[in-house]
Amino acid sequence: MSQIVYKLTIRLTLAVTAAFLISLDGFSQSKAKSDELTQQAIFPKGEQGPANNFTGKSFSTRLVDSDSTYNTLIGNVLFEPGARSNWHKHPGGQILIITAGVGYHQQKGKPIEIMRKGDVVKCPPNVEHWHGASPDSSLHQMYIIPNTQKGIVEWLLPVTDKEYNALK
Repeated sequence: MSQIVYKLTIRLTLAVTAAFLISLDGFSQSKAKSDELTQQAIFPKGEQGPANNFTGKSFSTRLVDSDSTYNTLIGNVLFEPGARSNWHKHPGGQILIITAGVGYHQQKGKPIEIMRKGDVVKCPPNVEHWHGASPDSSLHQMYIIPNTQKGIVEWLLPVTDKEYNALK
């Protein structure tokens, strides 16, 4: 009887080890793909976003400061896999241009949309929304905030894991 238990223990240990190694390999491939996208980025990585406005790691670079002539703010954000913004809204609206990776965008009360390189997403003025990377890919996006004389951004609550995973 103990030999049967021993063999089952060995098989279970091997199965758990194999599953762990397979998941580790998937993580390594996802991380390598994310690192490759970051190396190919158009703009510098930038400064890490504040934890009170983002879940996970995101990095932002301001490209064009707003002024009284253009009333437009332009920047670039890199979201690491699984990272996302809090819910927020822009008084003058926002336009996102996806330059690499795969991500999510959601307006309050609507389903999550998948964003990919080349997509352009319009966030209407004062509409609550969030955006960020998918679980398996980083996301690089340019953001354009027009009409900055109306204000830049109002940060709201974090996006819950349940909300983020609603696409699955």
